[in-house]
Amino acid sequence: MVSFKHLVCAAVAMLAMSMVARAEDGFPFGTEMTLEALPQAGSKRIPNIEIGDHGEVVLELWCKGGKGQFSVAGNTVIFVPGQIEDRSCPPARAQADDELVAALSSVETWKRQGDVLTLIGPKPLRFRTTGN
Repeated sequence: MVSFKHLVCAAVAMLAMSMVARAEDGFPFGTEMTLEALPQAGSKRIPNIEIGDHGEVVLELWCKGGKGQFSVAGNTVIFVPGQIEDRSCPPARAQADDELVAALSSVETWKRQGDVLTLIGPKPLRFRTTGN
């Protein structure tokens, strides 16, 4: 026969596991992520985003850098870029940076599977959590 104590412990364990599962699949606030992309010729740098607890974003692109803001409601996401620093980038990297900011600005929804965040819009973008 199952005791009341065992039932309570089982219920608490199931609740804790469901909360962890939701946290792993939720929008990755407070996380640094790297774009799934190859470096450009002549560089080892790959764009990354640091998403703050309230959606504020620090961008490090192929050459440029800047800030922005994610607003999330359910599976809908809006990215609004802030000031982007030019940093005297070579033309090819500057164009790639501009295209990436435009792609981020056009995302509409998101999904997360483990450590991969996919931002879905005209050009899907996949970011992976930066491991420490």
